[in-house]
Amino acid sequence: MALFYRILFFLVGQFILSLGISLTIESGLGSGAWDALNVGLSETVGLTTGTWVVLVGVILIITNALMVKRRPDIGAIITLFITGVFIDFWLLQVFDQLSVTDLIHQLLVFSGGLLTISIGLAIYIQAKFSLSPIDSLMMAIRERFGLNLMAAKTAGEVIALILALMFNGPIGIGTIIVTFAIGPLIQVFFPHFESLLNKLKANAR
Repeated sequence: MALFYRILFFLVGQFILSLGISLTIESGLGSGAWDALNVGLSETVGLTTGTWVVLVGVILIITNALMVKRRPDIGAIITLFITGVFIDFWLLQVFDQLSVTDLIHQLLVFSGGLLTISIGLAIYIQAKFSLSPIDSLMMAIRERFGLNLMAAKTAGEVIALILALMFNGPIGIGTIIVTFAIGPLIQVFFPHFESLLNKLKANAR
């Protein structure tokens, strides 16, 4: 049963996370740097945003493996595929006709997306499955260049930001907010979902 609850948290967390990402994209105020890159690639090159989540993630998996000279984390491809499918579901099926024009609605949609991303992350990381390629990139940069986690995370975000700008991704004030607010918000929600999972596993014994 413990494995069942881990899988449940993983899938529910991914579903909620992808909703939050989609809301920040739809807000028009700017999304996270990596999400902006995927949107920019979709609009510039073609294919869906979810497809680019998978393709960019696979490139990162290979890059991370080369940097630390270890075998690629193939298990992360499952996470990528699920995230990509969920993002395309929200963007292409649920929010296809959504139009956010005035600033008040933009702020509401973005704020909802920011909170939802944080909740989704706080849930899905409880499963302790493979790290996302983006998080693995942070760890690979840290190991390869001897940087601390904050510097490594910043380096990864800067890379994504530059690429997103090259492909005309939705960069804005929201991008900065996502970059600096997600961490503290996860810390708010994480203990509650950690406690919930522990209770569920304890009751299943």
